[in-house]
Amino acid sequence: MGRPAYEFTTDWFTRFAGIWRQLLNQYRPSRHLEIGSYEGRCSCFLVEECARDRPMELHCVDTWLGGMEHEAATMAEVERRFDTNLAAAIAQAAQPVRFVKHKGASRTVLAQLLAERGARSFDLIYVDGSHQAPDVLTDAVMAFELLEVGGLLIFDDYLWSHEAAGRQDHYNMPKPAIDAFVNVFQRKLEVFGAPLYQLFIRKVAH
Repeated sequence: MGRPAYEFTTDWFTRFAGIWRQLLNQYRPSRHLEIGSYEGRCSCFLVEECARDRPMELHCVDTWLGGMEHEAATMAEVERRFDTNLAAAIAQAAQPVRFVKHKGASRTVLAQLLAERGARSFDLIYVDGSHQAPDVLTDAVMAFELLEVGGLLIFDDYLWSHEAAGRQDHYNMPKPAIDAFVNVFQRKLEVFGAPLYQLFIRKVAH
């Protein structure tokens, strides 16, 4: 059985696949939460890698309305491609995949997950939603509560900015929010040495 015929128009993820594969093989997470899914490139990778030899659970959170860097008019097609891509990946998975799509703002969905499932419900959480610092910090703190001790927390776009270099607005950058989170929670996490465009963290204490 060959690889599914995905519909991707962008691929911001593949350059990080090597370090992701190493971490997935080492820590073997099975309950995944993705904040910001777009066309599902990372989601499909997780299904391909993790559902080969074990059942997995995957929750994807997105508004599919786009952010300040997206054209809102194109987002309906982005969501359609996400649905098509995930269905194709799951159909070819060797092991069962429990997939839940959460369409809504991350702060609302994460609060619902905390209320319904309780803390420490996932062993891998990928934060790749809004790029605005207040949103990123909110996602980070809530995600940490949902993450098992020993689980992985991965931030995308650590060095991304909306404005040109030298004229960045800290409000429009993930980095200040991620730095603030790491500084406050430093005794409860460890940061992996890895390519800095993404930041890889392991939770070590409640």
